Amino acid sequence: MDKSIICPRFEKAISILNQKWTGLVIYQLLNGPQRFCNIESSVGVSARVLSERLKDLENEGIVKREVFPETPVRIEYSLTAKGLALEALMKEIEKWSQEWIDS
Repeated sequence: MDKSIICPRFEKAISILNQKWTGLVIYQLLNGPQRFCNIESSVGVSARVLSERLKDLENEGIVKREVFPETPVRIEYSLTAKGLALEALMKEIEKWSQEWIDS
C-alpha cells in the first residue's frame, strides 16, 4: 500500500491549530477586537497560557496586537486577514459539532 505524503504546509497549519486553546482563542476573536481579560474570561484559559497562545498567533500573523496610548494603556487583540480566513473553517467545525458531538 502506498503511503500518502502530507503536504508540509498542511502539516504546519495543523500544528498551529493543534495547540491547546488556540482554536478557541481564534473562535472568540471572530467576534471582533477584544481585550486580554475578555478573551481570558470567555475562553476560560489561564493568563499564562493565553499570553503564550496570543504571542504564537501574533508571530504566525494570525492575530494583531494593538496598543492604544491611553492612561491606563489599552491593548486589544484582533484577527488579521490571515486569521479571518479561518472563519469558514471554524464555522464548519461548529456546524459539525452541533450535529455529531453530544452535550
